[in-house]
Amino acid sequence: MNLSRVVRAEFHCHSVYSPDSLVRVEDLLAACEQKNIDKLAITDHNRLEGALRAHAIDPQRVIVGEEIQTTQGEILGYFMREEIPAGLEPLEVIRRLKDQGAFISVAHPFDTNRDATHWRPGTLEAMLPFLDAFETFNARCLRQTYNAQAQIFAQEHGLAGMAGSDAHSTFELGRATMLLADFNDAMELRTALENAQWDVHLSSAAVHLFSVWAKIVKKVHKPAL
Repeated sequence: MNLSRVVRAEFHCHSVYSPDSLVRVEDLLAACEQKNIDKLAITDHNRLEGALRAHAIDPQRVIVGEEIQTTQGEILGYFMREEIPAGLEPLEVIRRLKDQGAFISVAHPFDTNRDATHWRPGTLEAMLPFLDAFETFNARCLRQTYNAQAQIFAQEHGLAGMAGSDAHSTFELGRATMLLADFNDAMELRTALENAQWDVHLSSAAVHLFSVWAKIVKKVHKPAL
């Protein structure tokens, strides 16, 4: 890890490989250049293909990640090698992430406005021993109270907090980034988070229209990857 170099990192974004985004990975990478984003975690819904493709193009910038729908809420994995399918029990997802040495977080844990199912009482507590972090700021949350609740939970349980734009468009990319020491793997990220700073802004509720439009377009025809 290069402690002397500080990078700007975007830890939550989606590409055309997600069902609710139309952004090609090449366009995500171009937007990173424009917005001075040094590290980009592509976390498509239950897909690893887009992140792997982007990593092949720009391995120094791209973190291979996935947003995995469990039988309850969604788990974020970083520095992954193998795709994990949707619909598994949370602890089984965590086991598979641990097996590949991934960094493990939880996406927008208290946001009840999402289409995904939600965490049942006691599940997050059962996951605590295996988590590296908690997403405590998600720019797409319609209510700041959801982020505040996540921040309180993380502080009470000694978890590192993370921020992410949850971008489904290049317009949103970089709305919530973190400034931290350069890192290249899960272990270095754990260390870098200890002194991270945030640069965060909530997105307008209107950005959800990007996702709605993407779903409509994909029902009509298959977009170019």
